[in-house]
Amino acid sequence: MDNVIEINHFSKSYGEVHAVQDLSLHLQPGEIFGFLGLNGAGKTTTIRALLGMIRPTAGSIRVLGYPVGPAGKGPWARVGYLVESPSAYPDLSVQENLEIARRLQGVESPSAVDEVIDLLGIRPYARRKAGTLSTGNRQRLGLARAILHRPDLLILDEPVSGLDPAGVVEVRSLLEDLSLNHGVTIFMSSHILTEVDRLATRIGIIHRGRLIEDLDRQQLARFRTRQLEVEVHDPVAAWQILHNAGYRVEKGQGQLLVLDDQRAIEAPEEVATLLVQANKPPRRLATQQQNLEDHFIELTGGSR
Repeated sequence: MDNVIEINHFSKSYGEVHAVQDLSLHLQPGEIFGFLGLNGAGKTTTIRALLGMIRPTAGSIRVLGYPVGPAGKGPWARVGYLVESPSAYPDLSVQENLEIARRLQGVESPSAVDEVIDLLGIRPYARRKAGTLSTGNRQRLGLARAILHRPDLLILDEPVSGLDPAGVVEVRSLLEDLSLNHGVTIFMSSHILTEVDRLATRIGIIHRGRLIEDLDRQQLARFRTRQLEVEVHDPVAAWQILHNAGYRVEKGQGQLLVLDDQRAIEAPEEVATLLVQANKPPRRLATQQQNLEDHFIELTGGSR
């Protein structure tokens, strides 16, 4: 399967400032990649390089099989993007802005504009001047323009910025549908870790210009799974008791046992009763869930 994005040893420097250093990243079709980092970590620099807006100091970038940069023009007819704040002609209506985008992008069907207006829920604002829109509706207009031509790749910088909670849910559902049912690959950066965690099938964390972690589906599942922690005096004996009772149990650090069975999480009192009856009473039981936000802060040394 060909990669949709291939970033190989990409670096970008501005004088003595190293914005991105030796970044390598490959994305396959249909992935939703969440790109996380503190302000100034190199997210926007990477996105601008992906779109051919800046030239790499070192390394190479390919998008949909095409080299990006001085050596190639790039497959921009198959790419949709929304970078930083959405731009629009302020004195033209939403519909007029999208009609211009349709013609520039070579979309033949005039109905494409109406379809994307309905898809993004901006029909009530279709005839309103773009310059009078709220922040959230400007964001919807930017997203509408990004997907108007049904791209194979979406590159989004803060896609839910300015949206109310209902709008965030709508955009999340839209992006999930594009990925799952239409095979669109999505590269998105965001400061809203909870949204990225809900949506992404893979997450990369960039810090001070370097990619310091790349979490796949299996690794992300750890942050989405609840588990029951049981602290005991005799972990070997307690493990055997729980294992014999049919629980899925792993040994943690020290005197800790970890169970991720649904029945253990929903009825921890049954685990406690079982151990008490075997004369191995637990010292502590607690339902825990690993947290992507805490993990991110621990890695980057950032603050909440």
